[in-house]
Amino acid sequence: MGDKHSSEQSSLNTMFGTYADVLFVLFPFLVIFMQRLWVGELEDVLLRPDLSIAAAILGGLAIGKFVLGLVVNRELGAHKERIVFFIALTLFLVLGPSIIMILSLVGSSDVPGFVAFLQPVLLIVSISLYTTAISISNMLSRSRGASEAMDVDENHDPQAASKPTALVIPRRTSGS
Repeated sequence: MGDKHSSEQSSLNTMFGTYADVLFVLFPFLVIFMQRLWVGELEDVLLRPDLSIAAAILGGLAIGKFVLGLVVNRELGAHKERIVFFIALTLFLVLGPSIIMILSLVGSSDVPGFVAFLQPVLLIVSISLYTTAISISNMLSRSRGASEAMDVDENHDPQAASKPTALVIPRRTSGS
């Protein structure tokens, strides 16, 4: 029972940490929103590139977390294709459209009305993919930790888990 509580607590902590990241990314855009509200330009908020910029930032962070999931655990097997799929999905659904949206909004004075709908959708999709990336990265980290713990039990060396792995850096020769 203690293991289930520990797992639930870990998931809850991950959720809070993930949404804290999202809030920190969105904070500057909240300040911009409040400033525009103060000046009386509230109707233009959804027609400016701010939400697309936030979506692009979160999309980039999501790709970083997906790549981290690939790097952390080398014994992924079938999961590698799924992670690569999520990277491609993030590029296709978030990064590409949000960068196109940013460039179009910055370079145009006549903004079509669908932008007011598309930008919040991009932001919601980017938040969803970012939280998925965090979840996958943490699952892979935990599964790696569990497999290392099993290896330690098999070797009967309790100190092995606490020993760091040496980083091997190839020496540069003067001839290269």
